[in-house]
Amino acid sequence: MALAIAASLSGLPGAYAGNAQHAIAMHGAAKMPAGFSAMPYVNSDAPKGGRLTLGVPGTFDTVNPLVVRGLSLPNLRGYVIESLMARGYDEPFTLYGLIAETVETDDQRSYVTFNLNPRARFSDGKPVTPEDVIFTWQLLRDKGRPNYRTYYSKVARAEIVGPHSVRFDLSGNNDRELPLILGLMPVLPKHATDPAHFEETTFTPLITTGPYVIKSVDPGRSATYVRNPDYWGADLPINRGLWNFDEIKLDFYRDENSLFEAFKKGLYDLRVETDVTRWQTGYDTPALKSGRYVKETFHNGTPVGMNGLAFNTRRPIFADIRVREALASLFDFEWINKNFFFGLQKRTASYFEGSSDLSSIGRPADERERGWLAAFPGAVREDVLEGRYLPTKTDGSGRDREVLKKALALLSEAGYELDGTVLRRRDTHEPLTFEILVTTRDQERIALAYVRDLKRAGITATVRSVDAVQFDRRRLTYDYDMVPYRWDQSLSPGNEQSFYWGSAAADTDGTRNYMGARSKPIDAMIAQLLVARERDAFESAVRALDRVLISGFYVVPLFHLPDQWVAHSTRVEHPKATSLFGVLPETWWRKPGS
Repeated sequence: MALAIAASLSGLPGAYAGNAQHAIAMHGAAKMPAGFSAMPYVNSDAPKGGRLTLGVPGTFDTVNPLVVRGLSLPNLRGYVIESLMARGYDEPFTLYGLIAETVETDDQRSYVTFNLNPRARFSDGKPVTPEDVIFTWQLLRDKGRPNYRTYYSKVARAEIVGPHSVRFDLSGNNDRELPLILGLMPVLPKHATDPAHFEETTFTPLITTGPYVIKSVDPGRSATYVRNPDYWGADLPINRGLWNFDEIKLDFYRDENSLFEAFKKGLYDLRVETDVTRWQTGYDTPALKSGRYVKETFHNGTPVGMNGLAFNTRRPIFADIRVREALASLFDFEWINKNFFFGLQKRTASYFEGSSDLSSIGRPADERERGWLAAFPGAVREDVLEGRYLPTKTDGSGRDREVLKKALALLSEAGYELDGTVLRRRDTHEPLTFEILVTTRDQERIALAYVRDLKRAGITATVRSVDAVQFDRRRLTYDYDMVPYRWDQSLSPGNEQSFYWGSAAADTDGTRNYMGARSKPIDAMIAQLLVARERDAFESAVRALDRVLISGFYVVPLFHLPDQWVAHSTRVEHPKATSLFGVLPETWWRKPGS
């Protein structure tokens, strides 16, 4: 959202050569041994049946999540479209057998061979073949989303090496994550997929291999997934305790307020809450008191990533790092946290916030980091290198004069000065103005508070609120000055980092390099984390990347919640154990008799 562990990849010669394994781990060995019965975060005896109804903000105009065009239905990956291998959610990055029941590679990871489960079937009953795997790889490489095109183009050659086996030649890449990236590739049927129209939006469901199929679609309003009674992988250990509902219904709502009101009325079953005010006061209703729904807090062991307002550095106004640093310092988190959030939010400082191993905050650079960064003088500030950096802290008054003074000094260095109450460029006398693009009321509230902070420095910022469709279209084509976004991270950052902030992604529509970063130091640190063979070297590379990103002032860091808040109907239940990745709805079930 069958079959298990990778031998250690941390230096054992030929650990995989010609040796099919039930799993593959990014670093070290997989947690679960071959022949495991179920994952530790599931209830292997969970009852099957009933419906899970989920509320979704916004809309959708396609049922194909594998291409750029359109806004796709959520939750298709895993539920409807499964991958060659399945992720284990109690470890940083390990894949276990699914469509491919075993995997082979060598110590250098110069190739990967997937051995397909002979029982694997598409939803139309046709078997999954090696030809389907190669067809899908070529299709997504040429017509898929930008991340697929980037990753799959690294494959030198693909060939069928047996009646159920496909080998990918990865020589020349020096990318140890690539076998796992390919393991997460979906498989589409060559006999039922039209390449000529694959990139178009559509409401015709793809033929897939997953536990559910799309039963019905009401465009823009709702969709229902129904469990495939002939699902080929229902009895695999990797699936035990998963996919417990007979139906998954998705209802779409225009905005967050209508979505929340619908939950309180009992119109859907499960809600992850991110609004502090709602969590503190909004759920205090008769339904909560009567036990119709409950509030629970779950711990999430993964990094929270970076939540921020991204500067679009493609725009000349944000090209100067001093301007970005000054504008970031004017964001008064302390005032906002006190007045909006009951003091419950935590300030985000790192791009890998929440991980003591991957975040550079409060941790001086080690010798490895310093060695890599020495090739790029000035790429990392001294306070960041020494682990002393933190985002600017105000006195919480909403009018911290010392912070304003320092920001104006930076802006003066960048060629700006106050002309009465307006900040202008000295050479052109043009005012410093820009627009913040938002789509939700929560985003708008934060943006308006920030506009107030900026006004004290003579900066005129405006807030433009658009619907979800327009917001996504503008964001995907980088048509904005500033935009809010949260870059989620895992405990095993990899190729997606190039998609987030690699130079090649800056001018490719549909990537997540929303700030338009073009930086040789960033590219170099991403390259280091991709070739790391040992976990400690990998962590050093991630921290070095974090330091370069922080030093670039590409975002105004916002805030995050310390835990995962979930409100849910008492008609649905969850396992006692929580995965390292937090709440997994695919492990929940309908309470018998409800």
